[in-house]
Amino acid sequence: MLATTLQVALGGAIGASARFLVGAGMARGFGTGGFPVAILAVNVAGSFLMGVLVVLLGRMGLAHLTPFVLTGILGGFTTFSAFSLEAVTLWENGLAGQAALYVGLSVILSILALGAGLWLARGIA
Repeated sequence: MLATTLQVALGGAIGASARFLVGAGMARGFGTGGFPVAILAVNVAGSFLMGVLVVLLGRMGLAHLTPFVLTGILGGFTTFSAFSLEAVTLWENGLAGQAALYVGLSVILSILALGAGLWLARGIA
């Protein structure tokens, strides 16, 4: 368990660093105002890579790399990729209603929770 946790931690550091570098690079190229292009790009790229790597790691018999690569690197790069994988897995398992509920609740509740956190923190500070 400790070895797996260390794999996730190392991968997470790599993924978070990559996310930062992508954001910094895109800010230099496109500026920082307006639409969050860097986060959108990271979310889409991470989701695409999650799809590719889930299949490839499974086919190549490298499922043991899942904690490092999928949970760690891609989870650190974007948690949106894990969200996307869970939604598609529900859909592929014939649970379209649960997939829709998961997507809707995740987006709405996360936005509401962020708003609540902002409200609380602004009231305290």
